[in-house]
Amino acid sequence: MNSLQTFAPPDHLVRRISMSHDSTTNPDTKLLFFRHLAQTSAAPLGLEIIRAEASTLYDREGREYLDLIGGISVCNTGHRHPKVVEAIKSQVDQYLHVLVYGEFIQSPQVKYASLLAAHLPPSLNSVYFTNSGAEAVEGAMKLAKKAKNRTGIVAFKQSYHGSTQGALSIMGDEYWRNAFRPLLPDVSHLSYNEAGSLEQITPRTACVIAETVQAERGVFAPDIEWMQALRKRCDEMGALLVLDEIQTGFGRTGTLWGFEAFGIVPDILLLGKALGGGMPLGAFIADRYLMGELTDKPVLGHITTFGGHPVSCAAGLASMEVLLEERLMAGVREKEELFRRLLIHPAIRAVRSAGLLMAVEFDSYETNKRVIDACIAAGLLTDWFLFAAHCMRIAPPLIITCAQIERACAIILKAIDTP
Repeated sequence: MNSLQTFAPPDHLVRRISMSHDSTTNPDTKLLFFRHLAQTSAAPLGLEIIRAEASTLYDREGREYLDLIGGISVCNTGHRHPKVVEAIKSQVDQYLHVLVYGEFIQSPQVKYASLLAAHLPPSLNSVYFTNSGAEAVEGAMKLAKKAKNRTGIVAFKQSYHGSTQGALSIMGDEYWRNAFRPLLPDVSHLSYNEAGSLEQITPRTACVIAETVQAERGVFAPDIEWMQALRKRCDEMGALLVLDEIQTGFGRTGTLWGFEAFGIVPDILLLGKALGGGMPLGAFIADRYLMGELTDKPVLGHITTFGGHPVSCAAGLASMEVLLEERLMAGVREKEELFRRLLIHPAIRAVRSAGLLMAVEFDSYETNKRVIDACIAAGLLTDWFLFAAHCMRIAPPLIITCAQIERACAIILKAIDTP
């Protein structure tokens, strides 16, 4: 089996044990953290971050960490951008939750949906806000199955779409799925960027869900011709094309949306992560005629209590306005090239990138872990990928400066040479 599909045995999930017992956390807080918060791994990083600004995190002892992962592609406009903070405070002074999503007219939702629609193709004009990217995936699958009256869902190997039951069902890696079976039936996983696999999209297929760049595989972008062939095959079979832009959206790849690079438009667009400007928010977006399938037979075909929370929408709206007004996308390609130019070392096997979503490939997980540990010890926060544990993740806030990139690369190169 492909090593990327079974990237590591369970003991490799026990990350940086020594780092989880450092002195940067108040002992009482650390004890309560392990006692009362559900843990996602046997040894979390354990850094107690008490402040974050722009591209920098600060721990309890005042130590600085240059952030190379931006909350996993969340903080595109940086941590606590002043305009985002101002928007949050302003909305808090007006109202918080008032009623389940979709009943009251709430201006933060309306304004944000309007701004999103204004910067999307005309067919993507109706926004359904959720709490997260995974919930957006769930909503899109329900919408496709009802609209098409079909049960088949096609996804791709080495894809990541979230950890809820439905999203997990379409995740393209058995290591992560196996413990939670049975999952959704009638899901097929095809080979990404392989023309022959598209023949398995048939008249039984309700939708095809694909990332515009496979992030957790270690940043693999498909050929333009393949993405166009995927769009064509969906049209021929009457299947909906759902594109997952949860990591690649909001300028991460150098354009506002990743699908722009392929000259295609999805039937449903999935957003999350950077959508909320640091607050929890997701969305699936389609044409209003298609989205109308959720309003009838049954009524309330998809419902959420907190989806599109007004504070999250206010923050996301402000963050997108910052992204556009400060022209942050204009510098993405230059910064990408600076990383690529500086990250040259015999131990680096490859650097793959799609704008400021990058993977630095080493020979093994062990090498990558050693380098990551040394980077964190030197004040540089980075991480690995779910399906590519031998690759270092680089996805900083888009506001990262060239000077900070030079410092980050120097730390990485030094870490590589650290025994």
